[in-house]
Amino acid sequence: MFQRRQILVSSLSLLGASLSAMPLRAQTKYPDRPIRLIVPFAAGGGVDVFARLLAEKMRQAHGYNLVVENRPGANGAIGGGAVRNAETDGYTLLFSASTHVMARQVMKNAPYDPLTDFTPIARVGQAPMMMVMSPSRAPNSLPEMVAAARSAPDKWMFAVSALGAAGHLATIDFNRVAGLNLTIVPYRGTAPGLNDVAAGHIQLMIDPVLALLPMAQEGQVKGLAVTTAKRTALAPEFPTVSEQGLPAFDHTTWYGVWGPKALPASLVSQLNETINEAVRQLEAEKRLAQIGLEAIVEGPSEFDAFARGYVTRNAELLKLANYEPV
Repeated sequence: MFQRRQILVSSLSLLGASLSAMPLRAQTKYPDRPIRLIVPFAAGGGVDVFARLLAEKMRQAHGYNLVVENRPGANGAIGGGAVRNAETDGYTLLFSASTHVMARQVMKNAPYDPLTDFTPIARVGQAPMMMVMSPSRAPNSLPEMVAAARSAPDKWMFAVSALGAAGHLATIDFNRVAGLNLTIVPYRGTAPGLNDVAAGHIQLMIDPVLALLPMAQEGQVKGLAVTTAKRTALAPEFPTVSEQGLPAFDHTTWYGVWGPKALPASLVSQLNETINEAVRQLEAEKRLAQIGLEAIVEGPSEFDAFARGYVTRNAELLKLANYEPV
């Protein structure tokens, strides 16, 4: 009897010790170490610029230590895969553009389903895009470029930052509405494609204004048009595609933050609130407007619904253009 009582007392003591330890673990503050913010494209492009701006503001305003890590390659799948396979502890996140959610529509062997294998946390902004041309080419307007490309299509090619990127979708649509079928060459991010356009190795590119505008304003590439229904306040001197004879042409890009699948709801909520507050502050400081971005603040469920609708709409565009995944 005495021995049984001792065993019971010992068991209760161990249970009490473990229960008393649990609140201490639960109270560990997140984040208590650096968060890796994976950008699946090369440094210097629009996605990278926005990611670093957001990371800086989250450090300044909330004390989050975000380390931006560029993991380009495989149409964004290398960086995406790193996040998909990460621990669900909130210390590895993905910052990408609309490109991310189109993986299964543009790749034959997409390594994941971006809608089900990731946790949507926050959509943070959207931006107009613009079309630029190599400075070595003679045309100085969009109608002149279209005429030249129709007469010699083998001498014109489009660079795109990634398959499925908003610029890629806009390029496909531009080919369709302009009656062209120009070759589209995918790159590992905006910067390498833009550099080839500037050097004359490739002739055209559509990508976010924030990435292309500096070189267009400096004359390193020719700015032909912006892709939205209205001109952008950031560069009102550039007319829209619609103004130049191709009506109803309207394409934008957007950006968001994702985590691995099954990220705990409490972390998703905390991150969403922190990211949204950082975006609000960037907007109030006009730091987003300075690079042609419009702030977006919404919850994770809204982000998920938007992404699913975006995929559905653009899958129809790809079908109309007879696009074949590569």
